[in-house]
Amino acid sequence: MTEMVKIAGLNKWFGEFHVLRDIDLTVGKGERIVICGPSGSGKSTAIRCINALEEFQEGQVVVDGIELGPNLKRVEEVRREVGMVFQSFNLFPHLTVLDNCTLAPIWVRGMSKKDAEAAAMKYLERVRIPEQASKFPGQLSGGQQQRVAIARALTMNPKVMLFDEPTSALDPEMVKEVLETMVDLADDGMTMLVVTHEMGFARQVADRVVFMDAGQIIEANRPQEFFANPQHARTKLFLSQILRH
Repeated sequence: MTEMVKIAGLNKWFGEFHVLRDIDLTVGKGERIVICGPSGSGKSTAIRCINALEEFQEGQVVVDGIELGPNLKRVEEVRREVGMVFQSFNLFPHLTVLDNCTLAPIWVRGMSKKDAEAAAMKYLERVRIPEQASKFPGQLSGGQQQRVAIARALTMNPKVMLFDEPTSALDPEMVKEVLETMVDLADDGMTMLVVTHEMGFARQVADRVVFMDAGQIIEANRPQEFFANPQHARTKLFLSQILRH
């Protein structure tokens, strides 16, 4: 297995609060990891350390052989390889969908406008909304905006995609369209780390489900085992609460 992401001995504090405790996680190329757990368990903070949106005090994060030490020296190199999709869509409201998608490839990767637009259209087709290219984000539904955000990340041709609760701000009927887009990506072999409460998605797509609580990885297993035979009392409690709904 080729290592794509390696997190070792990761510790992070917000002031006195020890938010991540000795996190170890290795993700292989093409592997799909779903991270779940109660609110405040450190899930989002953990994946935000992978592309240096959060600093950390101890440990190491390595993305495709590029080490991001606590001093974050190689931030730009790592960020070029990592796409990120947030809970809120973070699109520029004054730019069209197409311009939102071409901004980073032109400025960060130095692509020509023509090449960047061709790549953006390819990925807007990929997420099934090419006809929205000339619209502004405010003219789209939440589900469409999140699919634009996914296309925007893909236009940078990342090696890893991080999703931080990508469906939690959406109306229920829009969740499905975003999850379907993510399933397509997974089927293409994209390396993915997904923080989500969507357990159906975890069962369908994940190679491993990682359960976090109180800043620690409590349990990690293949979906079948994770859901059928959770090993830890805290995992059992979490699943009993979330699967009742």
